[in-house]
Amino acid sequence: MNTLNVEAENKVILNVGGIRHETYKATLKKIPATRLSRLTEALGNYDPMLNEYFFDRHPGVFAQVLNYYRTGKLHYPTDVCGPLFEEELEFWGLDSNQVEPCCWMTYTQHRDTQETLAVLDRLDLDTDKPSDEEMFKKFGFEEAYLKDSLSFWQRNKPKLWSLFDEPYSSTAAKVIGVVSIFFICISILSFCLKTHPDMRVPVIRNITVATSRNTSAWTLDKTQTNAHEAFFYIECLCNAWFTFEIIVRFIASPNKCEFVKASVNIIDYIATLSFYIDLILQKYASYLENADILEFFSIIRIMRLFKLTRHSSGLKILMQTFRASATELTLLVFFLVLGIVIFASLVYYAERIQANPHNDFNSIPLGLWWALVTMTTVGYGDMAPKTYVGMFVGALCAIGGVLTIALPVPVIVSNFTMYYSHTQARAKLPKKRRRVLPVEQLRPPTRPHGPGQGASGPGSATPSLNAPPSQHGPPVAVSKRMNAIKSNYPKDMMPPKMVGVTMTLNPNGVGVKVEPLATNHKKANACPESCPGSTTTATSLPPPTLSAKDH
Repeated sequence: MNTLNVEAENKVILNVGGIRHETYKATLKKIPATRLSRLTEALGNYDPMLNEYFFDRHPGVFAQVLNYYRTGKLHYPTDVCGPLFEEELEFWGLDSNQVEPCCWMTYTQHRDTQETLAVLDRLDLDTDKPSDEEMFKKFGFEEAYLKDSLSFWQRNKPKLWSLFDEPYSSTAAKVIGVVSIFFICISILSFCLKTHPDMRVPVIRNITVATSRNTSAWTLDKTQTNAHEAFFYIECLCNAWFTFEIIVRFIASPNKCEFVKASVNIIDYIATLSFYIDLILQKYASYLENADILEFFSIIRIMRLFKLTRHSSGLKILMQTFRASATELTLLVFFLVLGIVIFASLVYYAERIQANPHNDFNSIPLGLWWALVTMTTVGYGDMAPKTYVGMFVGALCAIGGVLTIALPVPVIVSNFTMYYSHTQARAKLPKKRRRVLPVEQLRPPTRPHGPGQGASGPGSATPSLNAPPSQHGPPVAVSKRMNAIKSNYPKDMMPPKMVGVTMTLNPNGVGVKVEPLATNHKKANACPESCPGSTTTATSLPPPTLSAKDH
């Protein structure tokens, strides 16, 4: 019997989310400085009637937590989301970095997902119209908006910005977005078509020449060709729109510094500025010999295609995919350069081993071009090895190029699929969710007790049950979950015994009254057994026992 009592004293019952766990106190001491290693009966979540500790936490995670105390190995349950697992570990005072290596990859997937969602938030892929409060908060006018003291400019500045920068905010913004895309396409189409020979006009000059008879004559000379005049007016119209759009967006931008530093806006500045520089050079520097070379810088206008990313979420995802795959792309370029240098050197010396009068590899730099074309599987055919050793090197070069290029491609495709799938999932999520209010867990109040107020005599820590509710707050339920007490519990684990007091339960079952035994004897004599209500009398007998009589 003493062995059972000792074993019962060493055990502890933990009720987590309605599931009861039983373990030894020594097991919980294995990991010090944690919540379970500091359990005492003075805690608010200790139930003296059931002799257990109750925690309103996730029971599935706690099973792995308790197993960590038993075995020293922390495993990650696959049916639980990662942030919830981290939150539970933080509550129990455990380090999430102690997860076993076999579960680490599965456990850290939620961190990659959170990083992906953060990136998508920065890309601003939402196509829903923001509320007025969110819009004014973005511009720093939230206080004036709440006080309804907005000026004319403060009221219309966010609308102007949404009109030109957020195509999905309104119907008018969609119209302006379509107009902007139209001018971008027309500008690029004009830039390409004006280089076609059929779209150019020859420049003819009248030149006077000397004849063999010592006389002068004139002739027509075609010196150059210029683009048709219509392209000039098209360029002027498109750049007038681009200039107007830049000025309006800059004036209405919520943050001028971020607007200036944006990569798409920088491309827009340079492309628009190149048009005006080209006009100035044509007027004041057309006599220079190399003036045509300056037109090369107008190729920056093609970069206006990147402005379409403001209107297409797919282009944003594609650019972000290449940005996220920068490590794999760098590795690809490194191995490609390494293979080019190696195979260029090998084919140069391989072609010189045998007699080869038609050797195309006169130097290693020429071999670099051949190796690049071969490894990228282009194969122009302008250079080819003629000897057997050179052909063998060419075969290795082709196989090595296929493997080098094919290996990083699945990673890039995986990144694009990840971003695209998350974007589609975010688009289907409800924008307004039900709010869940945080509620603090209630704890029983701690009150000092005078002599004679306890259930077991003077100095008892048990509060008086017959005290009015105004003194001690809400009544404490004594018979809390009494049906869960097992009949075969050891004596030491039974609830505290009450000796020398009488507990009376009201007929309606509300409130409990405790009186001294001597006072209760008089009431017991005066009240017959048919009296409504029940009286429980506890007497001091050797050994102390608890006797109950139900009326």
